[in-house]
Amino acid sequence: MAEGEEVTREERLARAALTRVVEPGDAHIGRRLRELGAVELLGRLTSAHAGREALRGLSEHRVESLRRRAATADPVRDLAAIDAAGGRFVVPGDIEWPTQLDDLGESRPLGLWVRGRADLRRWALRSVAVVGARACTPYGAHMAATLGSGLAERGWVVVSGAAFGVDGAAHRGALAVGGATVAVLACGADVAYPRGHAELLRRVGEQGLVVAELPPGAHPVPSRFILRNRVIAALTRGTVVVEAEYRSGSLVTARGAQRLGRFTMGVPGPATSGLSAGVHELLRGEAVLVTDAAEVAELVGEIGDLAPVRRGPVLPRDLLDPAAARVLEALPARGRAVTGPDIACVVGADVDEVLGRLYELHALGFVERHGGNWQLAPGAGRRPNARRGGA
Repeated sequence: MAEGEEVTREERLARAALTRVVEPGDAHIGRRLRELGAVELLGRLTSAHAGREALRGLSEHRVESLRRRAATADPVRDLAAIDAAGGRFVVPGDIEWPTQLDDLGESRPLGLWVRGRADLRRWALRSVAVVGARACTPYGAHMAATLGSGLAERGWVVVSGAAFGVDGAAHRGALAVGGATVAVLACGADVAYPRGHAELLRRVGEQGLVVAELPPGAHPVPSRFILRNRVIAALTRGTVVVEAEYRSGSLVTARGAQRLGRFTMGVPGPATSGLSAGVHELLRGEAVLVTDAAEVAELVGEIGDLAPVRRGPVLPRDLLDPAAARVLEALPARGRAVTGPDIACVVGADVDEVLGRLYELHALGFVERHGGNWQLAPGAGRRPNARRGGA
């Protein structure tokens, strides 16, 4: 449809029907849809007289399978079902349609079944995906929840797939701080899957959005999870992976984000953990290492949205000027007392200048004076874990 053109009822009904006929991400059907339009394509699938040329490129078996599905599709029933669940069916051309999904080209969703009150398009403009292992470690769950809450507190929408493990932790983190979160499902938007997340999905539907390509009542099959991941990647500004093995669907999401020109990030874990091996492989490539929400926001946000500068603790000796620091470093670490001229020889400076610095260090509590000799005060100025015995 042309941009800005109002979606007709016939177009919406045809697209709703096609979501029950065609598997998500079917690029061949996407090409035919672009050429014919949804109404004409559905008409050819339901017409007993349509020739093979109408659906060229598909095997006879495939065409017959699509026609059997088309014959039983009832878009009016499906639209009534999503309406009863408090949702709607959003299609290209609607004001609420997230236009970044158009980057998927002919694999773009036919439409999205959406449950929740928020505007999907506006939320998607400032969203980040947080995905990862289902069988995650306590560390992975903690990092996902912390990222979810931290991003939500910064005004970002947290998008994930509502699966066990990292996905669920990310959603809960956002919900815990009253933030925005979107669950993208591989089944109908009215289906609680996994069943153990029925309460979580209820809360997401009330506080955020539940989104699906498949029509109401549709149940997931393994291939649909991988296809769902392309929507998560395209919908968001960037994808963060928290724990993933080499053969992980989360890596599919991340690599899909890379192909689409989105930001790809990874949270590091132990080098000995197989659950972090996939993340580390991403980090060896184009992904950016992140450790908290501030670093994610710095990457995907606007200019000036900077993470705080990271550094270790500031020690008292770090505040000394360079000349005084050199004098302090010249004193023996074992507490042996030395004269001012001895220190001046080590530093390579004038004796009077060194004596002035020693009196300054004495006033600050770094050194002690014993007659004409000087030594370090007990424990003063030593760096944590410094090897004893060095000058």
